[in-house]
Amino acid sequence: MEPEPLERLDENWDRALCVVAHPDDMEFGAAAAVARWTAQGKTVAYCMVTSGEAGIDGLAPDECRVVREAEQVDSARIVGVEEVDFLGLPDGVLEYGVPLRAAIAGAVRRFRPEIVITGNFHETWGGRNLNQADHIAVGKAVLDAVRDAGNRWIFPDQLGDPATGDLEPWGGVREVWVFGSPRAAHAVDTTDTFDAGVASLEAHKAYIDGLGWEHFDSREFLEGMARQTGQRLGVTFAAPFEVFPMGWGE
Repeated sequence: MEPEPLERLDENWDRALCVVAHPDDMEFGAAAAVARWTAQGKTVAYCMVTSGEAGIDGLAPDECRVVREAEQVDSARIVGVEEVDFLGLPDGVLEYGVPLRAAIAGAVRRFRPEIVITGNFHETWGGRNLNQADHIAVGKAVLDAVRDAGNRWIFPDQLGDPATGDLEPWGGVREVWVFGSPRAAHAVDTTDTFDAGVASLEAHKAYIDGLGWEHFDSREFLEGMARQTGQRLGVTFAAPFEVFPMGWGE
């Protein structure tokens, strides 16, 4: 049976914020899409909830944090992202809840995006491969934090006089897009920016080396999903997204 065709994402927007758990999360699924959007003149920023400091077995967290933050900043620049924010929450032990929602709501209020992008938060990747706990916690918190950000009575301690650098409510997020979701019904053509996506993943050299994956090939890895998704969109390469409208009654 032929797979269901995918619908093209609405690209009529100017500002997007990507909120993910770790450095490298964007590069394992959505960096080529980001490169497409920055090439269109859109502004995209990254928000890393952790610094991935528990991600390299042979490197202590305090050392790892420095390495992984630097790799993420370099990786982001490859796809046209200049703003990378690290929230500094602990890697590997994130829990869905009010503190996580508050941290993400603050990031949304600071950047004031129209689109928020996060990673797959379902229990699996569409098969037997289990998702990681931090991914699940962050993705679920993003959906709530986007709504929290627009309500001045939720996390009011973040708000105040804009002249002093305090934040204001932001209810301008139209949709949340979840990349890598097994429930994706939308996609974006990444054929022209696929190489940039590969280069951005390769920039995480210390992390990839630390995983110990023998003969890992970034291009080969990314081509798998990108080519399958592209077939469903009618292009060579594409990135899949599950779309959550944020408006009432949508």
